[in-house]
Amino acid sequence: MNAWDIWAWPWAATIDMWRRSLQLAGAELETAAVESHARSPPEALEWTTPNRVALELSALRLRDFSTASDRNPVVVVAPFALHDAQLADLAPGHSLLEALLRDGCAHLHLVEWKSATSATRLHTIDTQLASLNVAIDDIGRPVDMIGLCQGGWLSLVYAAQVRRLVLVGAPIDIKVGPSALTTPMSSLSDVVIDELIRRGDGLLLGRDMTALWPREYDEELRIRDSLQLSAPLTTDAAGKAVEIFARWDRRSLDLPAPYYCQVFDWLYRENRLATGTFPALGRTIDLRDLRCPLFLLAGAQDAIAPPAQAFAAARLVGASEIETTLAPCGHLALFMGRLTLGTEWPRVAQWLQK
Repeated sequence: MNAWDIWAWPWAATIDMWRRSLQLAGAELETAAVESHARSPPEALEWTTPNRVALELSALRLRDFSTASDRNPVVVVAPFALHDAQLADLAPGHSLLEALLRDGCAHLHLVEWKSATSATRLHTIDTQLASLNVAIDDIGRPVDMIGLCQGGWLSLVYAAQVRRLVLVGAPIDIKVGPSALTTPMSSLSDVVIDELIRRGDGLLLGRDMTALWPREYDEELRIRDSLQLSAPLTTDAAGKAVEIFARWDRRSLDLPAPYYCQVFDWLYRENRLATGTFPALGRTIDLRDLRCPLFLLAGAQDAIAPPAQAFAAARLVGASEIETTLAPCGHLALFMGRLTLGTEWPRVAQWLQK
């Protein structure tokens, strides 16, 4: 399976593995946490497509990739999870933003979530939504929105302010079918999460999560599947894409503990988004109230947000215009796979321009 999901680390490991890991690696992880915060600022992201920072808030950067401003604005919402927003603009031929511009979405922005710090360690879902709202105000309404993975459910919660909405590899109804996350969830103790939060002084440290994340299979195969490259890698472009992926995969974001715990409980444990009881900005979100046109893109081999979980949005919302597409790929290939970007995304771009 594709073991990327950045959000997936705690649920994809059994409670016994976590207890052993914490016992054996405790001192090492505490040292790593201190070192990670004593280091110089994280390395700059390697953007493939020209852009500028249009707005900077404590929680996010709004990046403007536009080549024209006379079209309806499209906003891509990256996941706020273990890895950074470069997953949407990884490398030439493996960039969602590059593909959207090519296919006519010329007024284009990206929401890049910032790694949490001691100053933002108390951020919650409401904090992120409020920041997103400021970003949308800066662009100007109405906007079309594309939510990627964890950015998908967040976009769905926000969707009352959106003209057209695209959800890509987004877990919506967790109980409708199994995934790499749901099976071990019932055996995961809160004590484990509390201990990791304590180590991070109020943060879920990406370094700790990465250190404990079990790789499921050969790393080279994982990268080839994500980028949809055939072996052997004989071209310079393919080799360069693999190098960039490896650097992106090594980088990690720290998450605010309140935000993480809310998502863990409300989305995954209690399935509140599907049951119409998800709280956001003083309201309870009932997806039946959503009326904007909706496009759902899922991966047939996606073990993180399986098609049943992603397509469940179609029966939960009140929209009358809904389209669905099942791509023959896994999770990461939905955003950076060479074939998926060339075959599935032109249809999405065309739909957005209606």
